[in-house]
Amino acid sequence: MSDKDSGSSFAIGFLIGAIAGVAVGFLYAPKTGKETRAMLREKADEIKEKADEVTVKAKEAALEAGKRVKDKFEHKED
Repeated sequence: MSDKDSGSSFAIGFLIGAIAGVAVGFLYAPKTGKETRAMLREKADEIKEKADEVTVKAKEAALEAGKRVKDKFEHKED
């Protein structure tokens, strides 16, 4: 596995862990409904930002992998 692949895997694992941690935290949090909803909105925004970052990195990694494959095929034809 390349360094880029392990970086994407780490980011995805981190995101899943963050979501699980937030869910468990909400189950044990002694807050009012209004406070919990506000915190949910805030955490959802944070998670969306992280997901957007992971998506951008995954797209970049896919494009780079596509370029490497294309280069290998072009060099084999020579």
